[in-house]
Amino acid sequence: MTTAKFKAGVSGNPKGRPKDKTPATLLRKSIVEAMPDIILKLVEQAKEGDTAAAKILLDRCCPTLKPQAMAISLPVNGTLAEQGGEVIKATLSGHIPPDIGAQLITALANQSKIIEIDELTQRIEALEGKKQ
Repeated sequence: MTTAKFKAGVSGNPKGRPKDKTPATLLRKSIVEAMPDIILKLVEQAKEGDTAAAKILLDRCCPTLKPQAMAISLPVNGTLAEQGGEVIKATLSGHIPPDIGAQLITALANQSKIIEIDELTQRIEALEGKKQ
């Protein structure tokens, strides 16, 4: 019969894991302590023409702008195919950007699927009503 290495209910490490002694924590602490010097050095390098240092500073201080949706005006009457044609014309003439035009065409395609499913549901319900 084997004997247990540890006694039940008694911790092998009563003090627990040492706080703030992991390599990652020590690295973070040293970076935080050196942060003012690091930033000053990056600023100096950027002023001297180091584009990588300038990019780091700009990326952290001035995040890239997100595209803003622009208001557009298109006729909303007519069939889905006619509306799609208007979107394509507006895109080709430069009145709306290509990415917005693609989103509008996708929205029209999704709308056509919704209409198709709705019509099929109504037809099935009508057929089932005739059966009974």
